[in-house]
Amino acid sequence: MKLTDNALTVLEKRYFRKDNDGKSIENWDKMIRRVAVNISNSNKQKEKLYYDLLDSGNFLPNSPTLMNAGHDLQQLSACFVLPLEDSMESIFESIKNAALIHKSGGGTGFSFSRLREADARVRSTNGVSSGPISFLKVFNSATDAVKQGGTRRGANMAILSVDHPQILEFITCKENTKELTNFNLSVGITEKFMNAVYEDDEYELISPHTKKVIKKLKARDVFDLIVKMAHQNGEPGIIFLDRINKHNPTPQIGEIESTNPCGEQPLLPNEACNLGSMNLAGMIKNNQIDWDTLKKTTRDSVDFLDSVIDMSKFPLPEIDKMVKSNRKIGLGIMGWADLLFLLKIPYNSDEAILLAEQVMEFVDYHSKVRSIELAEEKGAFKNFKGSIYETEKLIREDLKLDWKELNKTIAKKGIRNATTTTIAPTGTISMICNTSGGVEPQFSLVYVKNVMDGNKLLYINPHFEKAIKDAGIYSSELMEKVAEEGSVAHIAEIPEEIKKVFVTSHDISPKWHLRMQSAFQKYVDNAVSKTINFTKEATKEEIKMAYELAYELGCKGVTVYRDGSRENQVLNVGKEVKETKTNGHRVAPRERPEITTGMTQKIETGCGHLYVTINSDEKGACEIFTQMGKVGGCASAQLEAIARLTSLLLRSNVKVSSIARQLKGIRCPSPMWSNGEIVTSCADSIAKSLEVFLTLDQDTVKNIKKINKKASNKPRRQSKSSMKICPDCGSTVEHTEGCLKCNSCGWSKC
Repeated sequence: MKLTDNALTVLEKRYFRKDNDGKSIENWDKMIRRVAVNISNSNKQKEKLYYDLLDSGNFLPNSPTLMNAGHDLQQLSACFVLPLEDSMESIFESIKNAALIHKSGGGTGFSFSRLREADARVRSTNGVSSGPISFLKVFNSATDAVKQGGTRRGANMAILSVDHPQILEFITCKENTKELTNFNLSVGITEKFMNAVYEDDEYELISPHTKKVIKKLKARDVFDLIVKMAHQNGEPGIIFLDRINKHNPTPQIGEIESTNPCGEQPLLPNEACNLGSMNLAGMIKNNQIDWDTLKKTTRDSVDFLDSVIDMSKFPLPEIDKMVKSNRKIGLGIMGWADLLFLLKIPYNSDEAILLAEQVMEFVDYHSKVRSIELAEEKGAFKNFKGSIYETEKLIREDLKLDWKELNKTIAKKGIRNATTTTIAPTGTISMICNTSGGVEPQFSLVYVKNVMDGNKLLYINPHFEKAIKDAGIYSSELMEKVAEEGSVAHIAEIPEEIKKVFVTSHDISPKWHLRMQSAFQKYVDNAVSKTINFTKEATKEEIKMAYELAYELGCKGVTVYRDGSRENQVLNVGKEVKETKTNGHRVAPRERPEITTGMTQKIETGCGHLYVTINSDEKGACEIFTQMGKVGGCASAQLEAIARLTSLLLRSNVKVSSIARQLKGIRCPSPMWSNGEIVTSCADSIAKSLEVFLTLDQDTVKNIKKINKKASNKPRRQSKSSMKICPDCGSTVEHTEGCLKCNSCGWSKC
C-alpha cells in the first residue's frame, strides 16, 4: 500500500513502536509484519495470508490490534460492555473494571437502567439512593483520573431506558457541555414508547427496583425534550432497544442493554468485540466493483478477526469467558463515499441505495459462509445451542442471495461467530488507507483535520482533485475556494456533472443520510455507525423528523449533529480552514480600539484575591488585565505574561473557549477550594473567568446579576490547600504553629 504523508504522520504518532527516546523503531512493513506474526500465532501459512491482507490496503483491524499485537499488553479489542446492577458492590466493581479497560486502551458501555431512582429507599442502610445520574458523574470522574495517567482518555457510553423515573434528568444532564465529557449518552427507546409518541398518549415510568409505576408522562413531551437537546448539542442519541434484542443472536444468555461508546456494537454484559474494516475504494477494476477481490478479502478478514479473539488478553476473566463463548466479530467497510466518486454515482440517489444493499448483503453472506467453514474446522461458538442460528431465524429481508439454504447449513454445521458484521467508525485507519470513513459521505472535499496534540493535516480528496484536473479547471485558487465553501454546490466554475457526483455531507438531506444507514443496516448483524448531519440553520422539527424516520426505516439507533452546536469540531469547513495570510505573512492581531467595555471578576486563589478584567470591542473579547494584591516578583510577571498573550490571542480571533481550555486545570503548589469549586492556579482562575464571560449575552447587566446571585447562593466551603504561595514575595509558605508562615519574607496568616 502506498502511504501518503498524512498516513505516515498518523502512523508515526500513534502506531509505530518507539524507543526510550520516543523515536520510531518501526515502519509500515515492520508494523504489519509484527501484527501478522502475532495474530497468526507464528503459523507461517496464516502469517503470509495476514501480511498480504494488511499490506494490500484492502483491510485494517481496529486500532488496538495494530497498536498492541505483539506487545506485552496484547489487548486487541476496542469495545466492551460491563454489567451494572443495583448495588454498591456492583457499581464500584464496574468502576474498577472500567478503569482497567481504559488503561488497556478500550472503551466501555454501560446501561444505568437497573439503578434505582434518586431518593428511593435503601433498606440495608435505612437511607435513600443516589440515583443513576449521581453515579454517572462518579464514573466520569474515574475516567478522568485514568486519563491523567494514560496516553488518552477512555470513551464511555451511558444508556438509560426511556421508562426510568429519572429519564428527564438524564436527557438534560449534558446541557452544560463541559460536564460528563467522558461519556456519550443515548436514551434506550422501546416500541411501547414510540407507539405512545405516535398516538399522543402517556406512558409509564417504572422503578427498576420495585417494578412499580412511579408516574406517567406524555410520550411526545419526552420525545420533544430529546429532540431539543439533540438540536442544542447533539446529545442524547437514541437506541431502539427492542429492535436490537429482536436481532440478539443469543437471547438464551440474556438481553442486550447497552452498546460500545460509538453505538455500532450492541453487546451483552462482559462482552467485547473485535472490529475491522475493508476499503471498498481499493476494489474497483475497469470502473466497476471487483467482486472477486471483495469476496476474497471478506473471507480472509473473517479468518483474521477470528484469530484475534484467540490471541487477545482480555482485562477480566469474565470477559474472556463471554467473548470466547460467543466469538463475535464485526467486519465492516470504509471508503464508501470514495467508491461512489469513482463510479460516478451520487450519494443521494436511488442507485447508491441499491448498491449499498447489494454490497453489504454480499459481504454479510460471504462472511457467514467462511464462518461456517471455520466452525467445521474448529467448532461452532459455545453458546450456539439455543441461539437464533439453531432455529434458523437469521433470514434477511429482500432476499437476493440464498439465505434460506445458508440458514439450513448453519443449523446443521454450526457457525464460528455469533455475529460477523458491524459498520464501525474508521477514523485513523481510513486516514492510513487515504479513503473516506465508514459509510459516511465526505464531510468536505478540501479540509483541515485537527488531530493529536494540535497537529493539522490538509486533505484534498484525490478523486475530486483528479476530476477537476481532467476537466481542465484545476487551480490552487479554486481549491482554496472549495475549502472556504466546504462544498462545490454553489461554485459557478465547476461543471454540473461534477457537482452532482461530488456531494458532501451538508449537501445531502437527512432523508438520504437515513436511507443509506437503513440500506446497510438490512445486512449488518450489529449496527451502523452513522451521524446524520444538519446545517447550523436546521430546526428542531427537522431533527424530530429524522428521529422518526430512523425508527420507520428500521435503524437500530441514530445520532444527529447540527453544525456548530458543539465546540471543538474535529473536522472544520469554511473560512476557518484557510490560514489567513497577506503577502505570505501571517496577519497581525487587530488593533485595540480607544474605548472598550468589559467585566471584572474577583476570584479567590491560593495566592490571594485575583481580579480578572475582560474587555470587548465590537468583534468580541479583545484583552485581559489581571491584578493581585501586593504580589510582585516572578508571580506578578507570570500573571502579566498570561494576560498579554491571552490578549494577543483574543485579537487574533482565537476562540475564547479554546484559550480557556488551555489554561484550565494548570496546577500550582497552592490549589484551593473557593465557592464550591477547586481553583488549581492563577491560570486556572483566568480560565474560569473566560468561561463566565462566555455565558454573557447582550443583556450583560442582567447576566452579571445572575452570576453574582448564583455565586452568593453557593454553599461556602472553607478554603483549603496543601501548599500555598506567599502573596508578598511568591515563595512557598508552610503550616507552622497553627499559622501559614513565609520563611523568606516573614508574611504570616493564622
